[in-house]
Amino acid sequence: MCGAPDQSLTLPPSTDLSKETVLAGRVVAGGDPVGGAFVRLLDGTGEFTAEVVSSASGDFRFFAAPGTWTVRALSRSGNGQSELVADGPGLHQAEITVA
Repeated sequence: MCGAPDQSLTLPPSTDLSKETVLAGRVVAGGDPVGGAFVRLLDGTGEFTAEVVSSASGDFRFFAAPGTWTVRALSRSGNGQSELVADGPGLHQAEITVA
């Protein structure tokens, strides 16, 4: 069993988006959600920072610092990535299409 928190898009009630930077989104293939994808967070230099497994609905979430991030998904349906620029606290979202 994975020790990562639930990856639904619903944020924990204690999340303060005026102070916290949240990177979130969904992994899709052909418009359908991809559950069980390994979603990796890479910093601005390409260094591995964290990894979670997408939920059954394809959702993922990271709490991170402001900056430029690459979010990469690896799955049986294929691989894909997206760049997120988090210029400050708040919710920053991306959809990753895998093929």
